[in-house]
Amino acid sequence: MDIIILSIIVVIFLLINGYVGYVAWRRTKNADDYLVAGRKTHPFIMALSYGATFISTAAIVGFGGVAANYGMGILWLVFLNIFVGIFIAFVFFGKRTRKMGHNLGALTFPEFLSKRFNSRFIQYFSGAVIFIGMPLYASAVLIGMARFVETSLQIDYNIALVVMAVIVAVYVIFGGIKGVMYTDALQGSIMFFGMIFLMVAIYWILGGVTDANQALTNLVNIVPANATAVATATGFTGWTSMPALESPFWWTLVSSLILGVGIGVLSQPQLVVRFMTVRSNKELNRGVLIGGLFIFVITFGAYVVGSLSNVYFFQTTGQTAVQAAGGNLDKVIPTFITAAMPLWFTYLFMVTLLSAAMSTLSAQFHVQGTALGRDIYETIRRKTGGSSVRVARIGILVAVLIALVMGYILPASIVAVGTSLWFGITAAAFLSIYTAALYWRRATKEGAIAGVVSGSVVSLLWLLLGFKKSAEALGISQALVGQSTIITTAPWPTVDPLVIALPVAVVVTIIVSYLTKPPEKEFLDRCFEGVDGGKGK
Repeated sequence: MDIIILSIIVVIFLLINGYVGYVAWRRTKNADDYLVAGRKTHPFIMALSYGATFISTAAIVGFGGVAANYGMGILWLVFLNIFVGIFIAFVFFGKRTRKMGHNLGALTFPEFLSKRFNSRFIQYFSGAVIFIGMPLYASAVLIGMARFVETSLQIDYNIALVVMAVIVAVYVIFGGIKGVMYTDALQGSIMFFGMIFLMVAIYWILGGVTDANQALTNLVNIVPANATAVATATGFTGWTSMPALESPFWWTLVSSLILGVGIGVLSQPQLVVRFMTVRSNKELNRGVLIGGLFIFVITFGAYVVGSLSNVYFFQTTGQTAVQAAGGNLDKVIPTFITAAMPLWFTYLFMVTLLSAAMSTLSAQFHVQGTALGRDIYETIRRKTGGSSVRVARIGILVAVLIALVMGYILPASIVAVGTSLWFGITAAAFLSIYTAALYWRRATKEGAIAGVVSGSVVSLLWLLLGFKKSAEALGISQALVGQSTIITTAPWPTVDPLVIALPVAVVVTIIVSYLTKPPEKEFLDRCFEGVDGGKGK
């Protein structure tokens, strides 16, 4: 490692980010600026910020490692990332959220839901779900970056965790959402070109697109010798094909990794709030192409590189990528870059990953801080003004500390799993009432409360008792019923909480809404003013 070159690259990167954050701080004058960037964000800034927040080290490192384990089947997630995460999110959710959020004067996602259903409970309950649950996702992003630094640069993992968290916390605390979005745009641009280079490089190393993909297909029987029977039993069919339908491999890939992130993106509070930062629907229309191209390059590149790394490691070491990484999926991409790429690229790609981590972490810490300051403290105490911003900044510090602690205690191969679980939790808790808020006038306050509570509770219970990855580690089901999960019959232990909890939340929201008094027409007309027509401002 050339410490001089590395230091120069990192210092330049941090100075540029520091300057951008300083500019944002100078332009942050009030709570509107701090929480929704004054609702005047340029579409290029908004789209890149959305994409860079959505796609982090969790996608590049975590899901890149998952691709090395599951193969090209993970590419279905690219389709959902673009079709659901960009097109549906911007066109069908974003436009209505922007206008309705303006009508309601909402500054955060929980506040949007609260004002739409006229329920303070929804605001502080949703804020609590975000503040308590999001550290799982934040820690996964931190871990992804720290693992790369540890593997590629031989820097202590613990030091990497602390330094990363401190850097992000500083500019989020002072810059607010403007600081987050401005730096997101810069970091997203770096991520875009870094991933293009990496994808081109692996195909060049492996002899071109056709030869590389054929070589991966030919590895159909290359699995660890002592795990052939297990692979067959769990549904593994090859690196370029989907697992056997309804097998444990299939359920994990589809229900947790593909559906969890592919659908859960619609209810991510740190993404929803970006729709409220633009002036009109025209900005959202322009953002679709920018965001779609960005998401395609980053996710497709990460998943292809992860899958093809099996070819590289088998040709050079006789091992699969996961074996070469010591069994830790989170180390596959760092191990490949260290082994296959020149040192200068390792340094530059570190900046790419640093950008990915910082863009997502900044949004996560910001939304956790505002959840504590605006959605919990201000709602319960019924106080408004500068005090909520101060509490939000305290909340950011607390969120950073929680993410750090979890970064130390979470197990290996957690980055993609932690990300998927968080996306699934938000979908179960928020997606039914968020969709109802935008499209169903008959939805009632009582129905929304029942939906958000039932989705959250069922998701939590399945995580604790039914989903093997989490239930087995926690041991609660073992203590209660003498087995790792309450249902051991396949495929239930591998079924993601999203698959159980989201339908429950939808059904409960509908039933309770029909059993309770409809909202007043005047209130609904105020909420939906200019929304149903879908025109301009």
